[in-house]
Amino acid sequence: MTDILTIRGDQPLKGQCAVPGDKSISHRAVIFGSIAEGRTCIRNFLDGHDCRATIGIMRALGVSIDEINDTQLEIHGVGLDGLQEPDNVLDCDNSGTTMRLMAGLLAGQTFMSVLNGTGQIRGRPMGRIVDPLRTMNARIFGRQNGKYAPLTIAPSRLNAIEYPMPIASAQVKSCLLLAGLYAHGLTIVRQPGPARDHTERMLGAMGAPVTVLGNTIHSERPQTPLQPLDITIPGDISSAAFLLVAASAQPDSKLTIVNVGINSTRTGIVDALIEMGADILRKDRSLQGGEPLASLVVSGGGLRGTQFGGERIVTMIDELPVLAVAATQAQGRTVVRDAQELRVKETDRIATTVSELKKMGAQIQETADGFIVDGPTQLSGTVVDSHGDHRLAMALAVASLIAKGETTIYNAHVTADSFPGFESTLRALNVDVQETDGTKKND
Repeated sequence: MTDILTIRGDQPLKGQCAVPGDKSISHRAVIFGSIAEGRTCIRNFLDGHDCRATIGIMRALGVSIDEINDTQLEIHGVGLDGLQEPDNVLDCDNSGTTMRLMAGLLAGQTFMSVLNGTGQIRGRPMGRIVDPLRTMNARIFGRQNGKYAPLTIAPSRLNAIEYPMPIASAQVKSCLLLAGLYAHGLTIVRQPGPARDHTERMLGAMGAPVTVLGNTIHSERPQTPLQPLDITIPGDISSAAFLLVAASAQPDSKLTIVNVGINSTRTGIVDALIEMGADILRKDRSLQGGEPLASLVVSGGGLRGTQFGGERIVTMIDELPVLAVAATQAQGRTVVRDAQELRVKETDRIATTVSELKKMGAQIQETADGFIVDGPTQLSGTVVDSHGDHRLAMALAVASLIAKGETTIYNAHVTADSFPGFESTLRALNVDVQETDGTKKND
């Protein structure tokens, strides 16, 4: 297990690569394929820790899942009413997506279940799903009256609700739409702005009665079985974002990332970088399983400071730590606001991003709902820590590529949560990366 990365800085990226399958779509393909009837085939599945947690839970619920290879699965769906009571607590590991979507799936079952995970996951807010699920008549119990896991879910007959989400959240929306598959009546979810729409796209492709009217989604229990999937998952734009920033910030870089998902609810980081002056082109556009994809061609060049806030933050929430890295190389001031959701991710991503980039010399300051960066700044290699957060680990790797000298990143193994093979991808793109097994450092 790679626990420490040492990266020599001032290295442009050159060449062509692919990124692993989309994490959000991988989770949903496994869950929805499991409750369809028949065999679902998934290619380019993200073989990361979070998605493996979802596989483990579906198996514990009685679903047969065959692994053809690391990125190809065959799921033998059991239908909407075919899940079985698990023998033990369901382990979500460190995946918030797994816990929140599973809560929706399990709320309307006829058996008892318990969702738990790591210490990090037990500290993440679950009231945002528990409260509306209870309104649907779900019986859910957890620490602090359901605000935190572990979550115990008792059998219940669900009623459909109309729910105005206080903030746009794909996880909350997907949780309620999953519960709606087991509820009596029409479930209506109103979101205040755009959020990832993979759930609506996938359920619609499987024959579920899902209607999207602007930012309002209507769904109800299907009258016929969900149809199985045959899907090749696009490359994850959130993983591609790290390479896009690394190439944009280095004047001599020239990089092509092939077959990346460009769903408009996910491409905020691409639009943001272009607004900052990055040279990014979309080529070879196509559709795969209802999801648009393209090859992204990026050349290094000058960046300029820009302000980001409002609805667009939702479309790039996971990419904001690496956007902060881009801002350190931009001319002028970059302001990110309305991003308080970062504080309840795997870590408080506002605090950890600011503290770790400051170690490298970044002129960055924390605000209540984001950060302010003044640039350009020559970053310097040093020792930093991911704090167990995969997005932060990769953002620090990008900062290391820009910095002078060598940077050592501790707790780097978490990159495998969403980008297995991250280090080897960098190496193939002309980067000097050294990996160390942390268990050996005191031998």
